[in-house]
Amino acid sequence: MYGWPLKTWTGQYWGEVLSINFIETALTGVFEIVPGYVENEHSLNMEVFRKRAFEERGLPTDWVQCNQILSRKKGALRGLHYQRPPLAQAKLIRVVTGTIFDVAVDVRQGSPSCASWTGLVISAEKGNQLLIPTGFAHGFLTLQPNTKVIIKATAPYSGEYDRAIHYNDPEIGIDWPLDGETPILSTKDAGAKLLKEQDTGFAYSGNDARQGGEYAGSRPAD
Repeated sequence: MYGWPLKTWTGQYWGEVLSINFIETALTGVFEIVPGYVENEHSLNMEVFRKRAFEERGLPTDWVQCNQILSRKKGALRGLHYQRPPLAQAKLIRVVTGTIFDVAVDVRQGSPSCASWTGLVISAEKGNQLLIPTGFAHGFLTLQPNTKVIIKATAPYSGEYDRAIHYNDPEIGIDWPLDGETPILSTKDAGAKLLKEQDTGFAYSGNDARQGGEYAGSRPAD
């Protein structure tokens, strides 16, 4: 069913530890997370988060806010969003209904991969997630109608520090799977500035961008 037969239910018990696969993407610190599960003829148990597994890899676990977003139409595009320090957010993205094309963009000024992006399909069927550390912007495109997305964050939303980058910024050059269609955008996202027009508040320090602001080279807002 899910295409990831990491464990198969044997009829003994549900208490065994399920494996979670962490697959690093082309951007250091950005991970696709594929859950382990057990399944029988009437149910499926999927483990989507285990604190220790994240901590062992230096990944964030201190989620303080969780939002659910329903996009009723295919082709709805949100982003690219990030929050400046001191309320920079690492994010964990999961889809519970439908499918999205999910994107992370390095916005750390001075980073060798600044303005580089990585994207992958996240779906309820596969159960995979995308983990994005601080210092990266996030956006997604719905590939099916009535798609529900859950986003966990390590800092609360702040209108003061919230920023948006235009989804079609030529410096970034994201290959959105739009199939020639025009995306559905909010007023905020349609009017977003280019990356080069912004001071993101993140300065590359040469450290691994995995856990908090110090790893992403954040600095206080002006």
